[in-house]
Amino acid sequence: MLLAGDIGGTKTILALYKRKQTDWVCYKKEIFASADYDSFAKLLDCFLSAETDQLQSICIGVAGPVVDGDCITTNLPWVLKRKDISRQTGADYVCLLNDLEATAWGVMELPESDFVELNRQAKKSVGNLAVLAAGTGLGEALVIWSDERHHVVATEGGHTDFAPRNELEIGLLRYLIELYPEHVSNERVICGQGLINIYQYLKSIQYTQVDDDDENRMKQEDLAAVISDKGMNPKNELCAKALEMFCEIYGAEAGNLALKCLPKGGIVLAGGIAAKILPSMQKGGFMRGYLSKGRYKTVLQDVSVKVCLNPEVGLLGAVSIARRSN
Repeated sequence: MLLAGDIGGTKTILALYKRKQTDWVCYKKEIFASADYDSFAKLLDCFLSAETDQLQSICIGVAGPVVDGDCITTNLPWVLKRKDISRQTGADYVCLLNDLEATAWGVMELPESDFVELNRQAKKSVGNLAVLAAGTGLGEALVIWSDERHHVVATEGGHTDFAPRNELEIGLLRYLIELYPEHVSNERVICGQGLINIYQYLKSIQYTQVDDDDENRMKQEDLAAVISDKGMNPKNELCAKALEMFCEIYGAEAGNLALKCLPKGGIVLAGGIAAKILPSMQKGGFMRGYLSKGRYKTVLQDVSVKVCLNPEVGLLGAVSIARRSN
């Protein structure tokens, strides 16, 4: 029996697989609110409480840096250690991956129907891939093409410095320095909280009139969800501008990563946000930010840029690694 998982700052997915002839079939899967548990051990106990079969292999993608095989999560107060998980479950093989490393492996398991192309000029090619995922945080991974196969490289690129490109974004940086005086990373802008930060910044400079109905709704619902929902309507100038800025800055960071690895095989946008705001991603702001690289625009303009629609791509990547141990 295999256990695969995808741990994010907002939700955790765990699934059990049993061998059926030559394949592995999922027979149990649950989604948990990560913040409801003060440790992964307690969540895992809850998931496995009714299980009697022996676990052979475990692979889990975790939102945080994996160092020497173990992980302290970035947006949760959890510490995950392979030895502890092995002791708790009895599994002989336990592997922890950075969540974007798992996502990258999962991307290569998916059919073309699970993607939407943003770049009308894209040309299909074989080569490196770049994977970005904006959700609770911002993750990035590289997939290097070498020796006729792909090699996934985990990174913490989402925590590199936010680089503003115009006066409005320079003002955003100044606003964020007040909130995060030690370091303003891309993750402070390109994630759910980042969209909220952009909206609050535009309010602070009185970019346009505030909609009182929106403000009241935000007091009762998830702020980022309200902003993205209202931002789909261009008549809602404040939310629409916040969403437009978010897409352009996301595109600019995708272009930065592309220049660092020259991904002829394409760029994939995973995570929860891109698929949810797909109409806004398709309006052109994302590609405008992506291609705004001056004389290096020509290097990027033929690269495929796709949004991944499968919300469980990270789990699929973890499954693919767990299978290899059997």
